[in-house]
Amino acid sequence: MPWSLDYQPPKEPILLDKIFLASGKALYLASAFEEKCKFILRIVNIVQHHESTGDTSATAALAKALKDKMLGPTIKELSSITEFRETDLAKLERGKDARNYIAHESTQLGPLSSASAKSINAKLAQLRTELDALSAADNLVSTWLYEIGEKEPAPLGIQTAYPAWVCKWVFEGRHDT
Repeated sequence: MPWSLDYQPPKEPILLDKIFLASGKALYLASAFEEKCKFILRIVNIVQHHESTGDTSATAALAKALKDKMLGPTIKELSSITEFRETDLAKLERGKDARNYIAHESTQLGPLSSASAKSINAKLAQLRTELDALSAADNLVSTWLYEIGEKEPAPLGIQTAYPAWVCKWVFEGRHDT
């Protein structure tokens, strides 16, 4: 059947609700990660421009003129203009791949009336793996943003707890510390 919804009811409505809710929450986190990466690139470009020219008016004009890129080119440009540790760069690249999986593949199940418990559970397991990679990359850029904004090291407690918070919120619907 070429339609995603058809005359037959889904075989696994509860599991489908679970994957769609989890994928939606993961997509929220994936979108936020992408925006954080774009913001960091903007800040880096603006600071570098101002440091090289000393011209506040030109820097303000640059800030208005900058166009956001997609996530892959954003990470590539960040890696070319800043000094990343290899582990951080690998974490960002893996986070990008996880974001792409979540946005484009996490709910590819075919027609819902024929989606089996086995295929849905396999997608949920893959989503958990990808979410782990995304939360690690998001934790990294969130730490940088905190340190940029607060001019002090990010609290270790939230950095340590964040991946578990993400997993619990996406898969259990709870965020309690």
